[in-house]
Amino acid sequence: MFYVYILRSQVDKNLYVGYTSDLQKRVREHNSGNNFSTKHRIPFEVIYYEAYKNKQDAQEREIYFKTGWGRKYVVKILKNYFRADKS
Repeated sequence: MFYVYILRSQVDKNLYVGYTSDLQKRVREHNSGNNFSTKHRIPFEVIYYEAYKNKQDAQEREIYFKTGWGRKYVVKILKNYFRADKS
């Protein structure tokens, strides 16, 4: 399986989107500071993920989530999560 995941930094509240074949390992790598692009924003929490059998499908979904339309989609489907965070 391949996973598209969205992490949220507990430091700056910004999102990070990626894909992987081992979600638990990848999250550990992000939170241990082994990823150059995210090490200054740790710790992260997984707020959303999707599973795919095909790598290309996961890659295409990752690219979509990184677009403006994809970000709007995430905010829409996780509206209660983001609303609760503002409380």
